[in-house]
Amino acid sequence: MRLARILGAVGRAFIGIGVLLLLFVAYQLWGTGIQEARAQDRLGDEFEAALEAVTTTEAPRPGESTTTTEPGDPPPPPIEGNPIAQIQIPSIGVNKYVVEGVGVADLKKAPGHYPQTPLPGQPGNAAIAGHRTTYGAPFYDLDDVDIGDEIIVKTLQGEFTYIIREKTIVRPSQVEVLDPREGAWLTLTTCEPRYSARKRLIVAAEMEDAPAPAPPTTTTTTDPTPSGDDDDERDAAAEVEMAGLSGDPTARWPTFWWGLWTTLVGVVVWRLTRWFRPFWVYLAGAPVFLVVLFVFFENVSRLLPANI
Repeated sequence: MRLARILGAVGRAFIGIGVLLLLFVAYQLWGTGIQEARAQDRLGDEFEAALEAVTTTEAPRPGESTTTTEPGDPPPPPIEGNPIAQIQIPSIGVNKYVVEGVGVADLKKAPGHYPQTPLPGQPGNAAIAGHRTTYGAPFYDLDDVDIGDEIIVKTLQGEFTYIIREKTIVRPSQVEVLDPREGAWLTLTTCEPRYSARKRLIVAAEMEDAPAPAPPTTTTTTDPTPSGDDDDERDAAAEVEMAGLSGDPTARWPTFWWGLWTTLVGVVVWRLTRWFRPFWVYLAGAPVFLVVLFVFFENVSRLLPANI
């Protein structure tokens, strides 16, 4: 009898683990997509409002002349998390707003612009990272693009067309793909293959039109004191790459504690069914369990690479 009880408990534990894994997969594939869709709606409203405000005339202060910002002028330094562009890749059906920054929180909302690189539309090598399978999976089909395909980017400085010239696969440590280039280029990065962070898929496109003017400095709010040293800048790019596409190691302890809370809530609900009617216990306990489970899944997601 004791062996039967032990086997029964082990069986129930495996069933519970299996259910949790299925719920996590569902959360990753569909729940994160809902979050990204909401973020894209908000980013779209913000970006369209910024476009409408590109040409503005401010009332002059005493002793000052009227200030006018015209389309094509360099925009002010971008703020991390704010929309800076809209990217379209017609051959694979991509139409997304792009935010400044490639941290975990940034890539949950949209493809992210590497702060160390020029803004899209400007001279140099602008770079954008994006998820491969979760949070809307903007770059899910990036491997299907062909040399010669178009990438269209709309920014506060205008609309620009890039032609894909290169498609390569590199190691995560090969951050030289973000290095400056002659002319005006756009580099897209994502994980390769799908459901793995072993390598990076790189798509590089060259601008077909004349680039927009760049600001006198490339300083942004996320990197206010550039060192000017190539090695230091490359190290900074590597750190950003690690933060955005390789998961957030600071989520380890929150994941542990929220996992503990999830287990505790589940055990308490299960134990209460011995003293009260199960229907009412589950009805009252399910919302609490789902809330802590959701937060637990959120922290687990922070640990995972951006493509998983």
